Amino acid sequence: MRLIGILLIIVGIIGIAMGCVMFGDIGIACIIGALSGLLSGIGFLAAARRLRKQ
Repeated sequence: MRLIGILLIIVGIIGIAMGCVMFGDIGIACIIGALSGLLSGIGFLAAARRLRKQ
């Protein structure tokens, strides 16, 4: 789960950077998708940390 979380965070950061370069509605959609990937990655890391404690 940690690997998936880290990969989602990396893809989210790259997606935000690419969304800033794009123009118009496509850039906004790219940033929204990247933010959802970033939040999912943070969620995966938090879940992995809680499962490790048990």
